[in-house]
Amino acid sequence: MMTEEDFRALALSMPQAVEDSHFDVADFRVGGHIFATFRTQDGRAVVKLSPEEQILFREQAEALFTPVPGSWGEKGWTMIALEKIEPDLLRQAMHLAWRSVAPRALL
Repeated sequence: MMTEEDFRALALSMPQAVEDSHFDVADFRVGGHIFATFRTQDGRAVVKLSPEEQILFREQAEALFTPVPGSWGEKGWTMIALEKIEPDLLRQAMHLAWRSVAPRALL
């Protein structure tokens, strides 16, 4: 089981990641681009995957990964069931999310 604090710590462990916010959601950015979000009021954790990565994670663990409703989900934004996910699997998803927006110089 992962907590909000675990999610935040993992997101901020990515190179040059910073925490910001928009609306009522904490977001995690690198190079000014968001790769993950967390909404405290309902514990909703989201990462930015490619649509192909989203499919692969869902095939691996459908109960843990759910596309965000609507066009955001079609673009790869994926909700994660923190209360069920193992740390290593979350780390893999977070790393891919970070890589999806990180400046080339960091890769």
